[in-house]
Amino acid sequence: MDRREHFDDIEEGMRLAIEAAQARLWTALPGLVQSVDLAKQTVSVQPAIRGAITHADGSVRFVAMPMLVDVPIMWPRAGGFALTLPVAVGDDVLVVFASRCIDAWWQNGGQGAPIESRMHDLSDGFAIFAPTSQPKTLANVQADGIELRTEARDIFIKLTATGIQIQGNIILTGNLTQTGNMTHSGGSFTSGGKNVGAAHTHSGVTPGGGSTGAPN
Repeated sequence: MDRREHFDDIEEGMRLAIEAAQARLWTALPGLVQSVDLAKQTVSVQPAIRGAITHADGSVRFVAMPMLVDVPIMWPRAGGFALTLPVAVGDDVLVVFASRCIDAWWQNGGQGAPIESRMHDLSDGFAIFAPTSQPKTLANVQADGIELRTEARDIFIKLTATGIQIQGNIILTGNLTQTGNMTHSGGSFTSGGKNVGAAHTHSGVTPGGGSTGAPN
């Protein structure tokens, strides 16, 4: 029992009631991915914050929260384009909880009435990748541009105000049109299934109609 329950204080009683209501309202929690279903595009997540159980004698015990299952993954997606990530077991994730039941929307899409009256419930989470705990912070984060990179930064595409830098092998399966500066360092360039190597020339390129020389 909370000792404050013995206080003959209306303000303290109201504060306890508010805290009790807040304890049942879920907003967001960090967690760890336990399983991935790319067909349904959902994950199962173990919340990383333990829940507290208060016993009658006032002692508190911290226990693992229930597993969050069938949590929809939030891919960056709009206008017919999407960015996907190779989500894996053990990845950090932030689960945010909808204010109303999402079951009908998740199954059918579009607009519709909620099939249950629950609010801010653990059943209605969305998975956002990924907040990072201090032991998992990225090394060598660049301050002068945007990067799409591996965690080790051994392969990356970097966009800055002066151009694009690529490190790693390039495999081209579509058309490439270059109107700005592009620097490719490390690895080889593959086009049309043929590896053209790190040193090659392009003839008949305007202006000048000559060879562009080895790429930089």
